[in-house]
Amino acid sequence: MKRLKIFLLLLVAYAAEPVRSQSRFTDITKQAGIDHVFKVYEGLFGGGACVIDFNNDGFEDVYITGGMNDDVLYKNNGNGTFTNVFSQSGLTATRKYVTQGVASADVNRDGFVDLFITTITSRGVKQAIPREINLFFINNGNGTFRDATREFGLDQELSFSTSVSFGDFNADGWPDIYVANYFNEFKGELSAVSDADVVGANQTAKGFLLRNEGGKKFTDVSDQYGIDFTGYGFGGIFTDYDNDGDQDLLINHDFGFKRKPNVLLENRYPRRSFREVSKESGMDLKINSMGAAVGDYNNDGLMDYYVTNIRFNYFMVNQGVGKPFVNKAVELGVDFHTISWGANFADFDQDGDLDLYVANGDLNPNCVAMADFYFDNLGQKFQDNARAAGLADYGIGRGSVVFDYDRDGDLDLLVVNQESLRDYPVPSFTRLYRNDGASGNWLQVALKGVKAESHGIGSRVEVEAGGKKMIREIDGGASSHLSQNSVIAHFGLGKTTKIDRLTVIWTGGNRQVLTDVKTNQLITITEVPEKKLPYWVLLMAAALLIGVIGFFMVRRRRSRNAGV
Repeated sequence: MKRLKIFLLLLVAYAAEPVRSQSRFTDITKQAGIDHVFKVYEGLFGGGACVIDFNNDGFEDVYITGGMNDDVLYKNNGNGTFTNVFSQSGLTATRKYVTQGVASADVNRDGFVDLFITTITSRGVKQAIPREINLFFINNGNGTFRDATREFGLDQELSFSTSVSFGDFNADGWPDIYVANYFNEFKGELSAVSDADVVGANQTAKGFLLRNEGGKKFTDVSDQYGIDFTGYGFGGIFTDYDNDGDQDLLINHDFGFKRKPNVLLENRYPRRSFREVSKESGMDLKINSMGAAVGDYNNDGLMDYYVTNIRFNYFMVNQGVGKPFVNKAVELGVDFHTISWGANFADFDQDGDLDLYVANGDLNPNCVAMADFYFDNLGQKFQDNARAAGLADYGIGRGSVVFDYDRDGDLDLLVVNQESLRDYPVPSFTRLYRNDGASGNWLQVALKGVKAESHGIGSRVEVEAGGKKMIREIDGGASSHLSQNSVIAHFGLGKTTKIDRLTVIWTGGNRQVLTDVKTNQLITITEVPEKKLPYWVLLMAAALLIGVIGFFMVRRRRSRNAGV
């Protein structure tokens, strides 16, 4: 009877929602060869997806964590289909663990993208928290990976980890890592986590800030950089919120109203420290923060952040340096009551502004069905057109990623759904949606770093065209929920046919400018490092200058004495 009531409620909600003609998506999960569902361990947690071109063939592949199920590595066949090559990939060591989040970067700068996968425990015998190590795999460059967890010093700490993100916080060209951890201690069942269970002083966990030591190992520098707080961590996103050219860190915390709220850390580079600016910036959100989307929704040159939550999500609009962020969820029309996880800013219809997708899902095993959101950016407001767009899925949503899997110029969407622990009225499995509704012109920019990370992670691309200035940050992970989007920057351009100016701001501050770039193409920009004199040359020049100045001062003094 209960299941029948839920089904009837879904029918009523579906019938009541108005149909509007907007961008259309087609569910091509089965025909593309995607067959995946995330299976939770006891309840609630996981999972994520990572867009990765692991074989450098120009077609973006996808790695998806499985929780209690096996992970999958879907190789893009270049014809609209994928093949799961997990078994022969060298990644099968993950089968021992309950995996959660995933992100990738070229850690050793050999041109191939490596993988970091978070875990909460091992399969089989139940363990006390903290439970397990996380996993790191080096790309061999031949379509396979090798387990480098111990080699990189990542087998030293047990943890209960949710997400991982890559960034270059010290601007040395080697991608660093932030790992979000949830529990430091918990003895109950994960299916029964509630407000009453999270007040214990020893339960919240500290995140790991891991510095890349020349592509050879990682060192935990959390204390050194002032990251000494604990919280129920769901993710840390490297992002330049204050436009000063370095990567700051936005950390999402669950149960922020009872324990540590969300945290915004200002990178004080070249100093070796972060400064917490959460309160003064208005980003100390006391909510159940599950994830975040990053983007400049109004093209004002400032990064904004959509933060998912239980009940109401927050749309934090950047007002500029020295001014606090403002939550404009109500004003922008995105104040819907639900439980949200993944979220993605992207110009799905290619009209020159960022739209917003949100993956929703109940706290499994509660399993009340709730549809995902697709907010079309109308300028002053957003409008939920999920049903008309073909995206009103009622699966138990978690992570979500955007990428152009079929290389037709527009952005497609993959959503990770959980398997229900109880009876559920609709199918819940991971879905791939092909974008069939974009109509405007576009530009895609792939970066090839030389001193920066080889795919440009942490860098920024700016496009000036048709009277607009648009910016994109190259995603390093923990965006959406436990996930990482494509590292290829995408710009919708509407009717504009030419890019007036394209600027790449590489990590470290190096800038490159292109002009008169044609639309409707994917371009690759290789970093041209600034020609800087070696330090020893600068020191010699300074010493010579000091010597010359000294010589003339002595000569002048002698002349004065001779005159006397």
